[in-house]
Amino acid sequence: MKKHVLIVGGGFGGIKAALDLAKHEDHFKITLLSDRDSFHYHPTLYHTATGGSRQISDIPLSQILENKPVEIVLGHADKLDRTNKIVHTVDGQKIHYDIVILALGAVTNYFGIKGMQEYSFGIKSIEEAEELKAHLHKQLIDDRKPDLNYIIIGGGPTGVELAGALPGYVKRIMKQHGLRENKIHIDLVEAAPHLMPRMPKSVSKAFERRLRSLGIKLYLGTPVQAETANTILMNGKYVRSHTVVWTAGIANNEFFEKNNFIISKNHKVQVDKLLQAWPGVFVIGDNADTPYSGMAQTALFDAHFLAENLIRHANGERPYAYKPKKPVYVTPAGPHWASVVWGRLHMYGWLGWAIRQAADWIGYKDLEPWWKATELLMASTDQEDNCPVCAARLA
Repeated sequence: MKKHVLIVGGGFGGIKAALDLAKHEDHFKITLLSDRDSFHYHPTLYHTATGGSRQISDIPLSQILENKPVEIVLGHADKLDRTNKIVHTVDGQKIHYDIVILALGAVTNYFGIKGMQEYSFGIKSIEEAEELKAHLHKQLIDDRKPDLNYIIIGGGPTGVELAGALPGYVKRIMKQHGLRENKIHIDLVEAAPHLMPRMPKSVSKAFERRLRSLGIKLYLGTPVQAETANTILMNGKYVRSHTVVWTAGIANNEFFEKNNFIISKNHKVQVDKLLQAWPGVFVIGDNADTPYSGMAQTALFDAHFLAENLIRHANGERPYAYKPKKPVYVTPAGPHWASVVWGRLHMYGWLGWAIRQAADWIGYKDLEPWWKATELLMASTDQEDNCPVCAARLA
C-alpha cells in the first residue's frame, strides 16, 4: 500500500521533498500543505524590492508541481495529533498522514523592540518587498523628494544585499520621476561588532570596505532600542527616518512550541540521525537543530536526504544517517560584486558575482526544468521600469 506523505510548508525544503518523492508515486501518495499558493525565492527578494521583477521571487506552486502527482492544499498548520496522525489547520481542515515532513521555515523576530513591527518595512516575503518598493516611489510622487535617510537594520546577508542595491535604485527612480538627484544617506545598523558576524573576520572586513565604497554609513556594535513613525532610537540618540527596513532577526515557527516539540538551546527542534522528532514525524530545514540550519542549501540538502531515506525504507533497505553538508556562502553587495566563502577559499568582486548567478540558476534548477530556470535567471538581471504606485493610480 502507498504511504501518505504529508509535507507541511511550501519553501525550499518542502517543495524539494515533494519533487523527489513524486518520482516514486508507486510508493507514496503526496500532499503539500502550504499557507500560500506560491513559492518565495528568498535570495532574490532584495532585488524585487529594488526594481526587479516579481516573477523571479514569486513562483506559483501549481507551476513548479505541474504534472506532478502532488496534491496542493492551502491552509495554515495549527495542531499536530500524533496519536491519530492528523494535522489540523486554522480553518478547520483535518489531513491524515502516514508520514509527516515539517518544513515550515522561520518567522520574523523583532526581539521585543518597541515600535519596530509597527513602523518598519521588511523584505522577507514578496508582499513586504513590494510594499517597500511602492513606498520608495510614493515618497517621490507625493513629496517630490526622497527620504534623505534610509536605515537598514541587520548586517547579515539580507541587510548587506539590500544596502548594496538601494543607492543605485533610489537614484534610478529619482531620474524616472524627473527629480534632481539629491544626496541621500543610507545607514546599515548591526548590533554585533562586524557585518556578517557568522563569517570569518576577513570576510566581514571585505563587506565593510565594499559598502563604505558605495557610500553606506555603517553603525557597528549599535543595538536599536525603539522606533516611532518618524525616528529610530540607537544608543540613546534619535535619528530621523521614514524608511526603516528590518532584516535582522528570525525565530523558529511557533507551531513547534505550541505542539510540544523538544526545543534545543538554539530554539530549534531536536531531531535524531534520521531527522525525526518522533517516529514518522520529520523536521527539516530552518526548523531543525542541525549545524547549518537556516540556509536554503541546507533545506534542499535535508529534503533530498530525507526523500532518499524514505525511498530506501520503502524498498526494504536500511536508511542512511544524516551527515550535514557545509554550504557555500555567496552574498552580493552592490552591482556586479559578491563574496564567495567556499571552505577556506574566499573570493570577491566580479568573479563572485558570476558564481552567484550560477548559484541562482542551480537554485531555480532544483525546483524547475532547466529552461525555466534559465528564463528566471535572465529575468533576475532585468530591472522593471514601471512605477507600482503610478500603475495602481492609473488602474
